[in-house]
Amino acid sequence: MNNLSTKMTTTKAPTMTEPKITARTVQVFYGEKHALKDVQIDIRPRSVTAFIGPSGCGKSTFLRCINRMNDTIASCRVEGRILIDGEDIYDSKVDPVQLRAKVGMVFQKPNPFPKSIYENVAYGPRIHGLARNKAELDEIVASALQKAGLWNEVKDRLDSAGTGLSGGQQQRLCIARAVAVSPEVILMDEPCSALDPIATAKVEELIHELRENFTIVIVTHSMQQAARVSQRTAMFHLGELVEENDTDKMFTNPDDQRTQDYIMGRFG
Repeated sequence: MNNLSTKMTTTKAPTMTEPKITARTVQVFYGEKHALKDVQIDIRPRSVTAFIGPSGCGKSTFLRCINRMNDTIASCRVEGRILIDGEDIYDSKVDPVQLRAKVGMVFQKPNPFPKSIYENVAYGPRIHGLARNKAELDEIVASALQKAGLWNEVKDRLDSAGTGLSGGQQQRLCIARAVAVSPEVILMDEPCSALDPIATAKVEELIHELRENFTIVIVTHSMQQAARVSQRTAMFHLGELVEENDTDKMFTNPDDQRTQDYIMGRFG
């Protein structure tokens, strides 16, 4: 995989005590609308951090800042600093395309390409030049499908259309597609909201397995899901990061009354 910048080639991997992602005074504007205000957070490596909060509170907006997806919105302006392994991802030397290989994303609704299962997973490694030949590409595809817990279900029909899978399988295919380019961070924007309970349970089990190798940030409206899958939870409200702490503490003894009210269902 290509490096984000020449400077990044010498960046050492973070220790478990150093943050993987650091945000400082992040502001986001959509035209005149001030959507995110002074967000500051450290996100730990190889862990799951959940963003919670009512609709429109800024959690998905901040998630999209971490791989510069907001760059695609003409009216959007991002201020402040977001660092991955100590490198500013908004530095002019950083190629957003390469950044999005390092920081994968899984969206709310499964969005497989209108291609075969194999081609869905092979697409990223092929355009990033990660395989020297067909045998290496086959190995990457198989490995990604195994990591996504989908290999045994699709190994005999890799030429079938990805869109022909069930909703839960499609979402795991999208996770395999993200994993195939060997990212370091995986962003998930309500990845289970369109899935039934059985498919949701499979994706949550997969998240537990993936955090051994990846830093995962998940936006979820489900308090129960945040409590089940994350080690850290951050609460957003009206564009502000209200508080962030260990998930157990956030759900039993939050520091801010707004967090308590939201968890208790008093608003949102």
